[in-house]
Amino acid sequence: MRLLSTNRLSLLSLKGLSLLVACLMLTACASSVTPPARYMLPNSQLANTPNNPQGTLQLSSPRLAHYLDVDGIIMQLDDITLNEAREHQWAESIGRQLARSLRTRLSQELPLIRVVRDDSSQPEALSLRLEVDQFQGRHDGLAIATGQWQLRSTSNELLAMKTFAAQTALDDDGYPALVRALGASWDDVAEQIADQIRQGNYFN
Repeated sequence: MRLLSTNRLSLLSLKGLSLLVACLMLTACASSVTPPARYMLPNSQLANTPNNPQGTLQLSSPRLAHYLDVDGIIMQLDDITLNEAREHQWAESIGRQLARSLRTRLSQELPLIRVVRDDSSQPEALSLRLEVDQFQGRHDGLAIATGQWQLRSTSNELLAMKTFAAQTALDDDGYPALVRALGASWDDVAEQIADQIRQGNYFN
């Protein structure tokens, strides 16, 4: 009887030791997981603020295609396959980054227009609304941005509605090059919109 109790005690001790070793191994693995790299779109210059603006343009936050409204940077692997990166993520919501970058770029391209975020406090402002369908890297080495924009009057009348598309070739492999190329494509989108607003003379 005493021998049997000793054997049981030894067996229990071995089980406890095995459990402790397993816990330590799991803890070591968890602590060695590399956190994801996080990226911001390249910074633009400071926004222009005209002293005597010809008008005010309110910019709503872009509406993103559902698959874009995620933390990971999107890579298009072929004509139908998309992949959200787990180890390469946006440091801030990409919708907020796109809105801020577009406001800054439009204020540079339209120096006589005051460009502000849409907070419904500018009753005499025209409203710019965007839908972004694509904002991703592509398997052929391009960073693409496509979608549609609308310009509306103070009474919500549709003044203009156009599509946009831009693409930039990556200078190098890797996600840093992709983020910079996406930033360049978005700058191109801002220039397209600014050109069309100028041509329409909506503020005269």
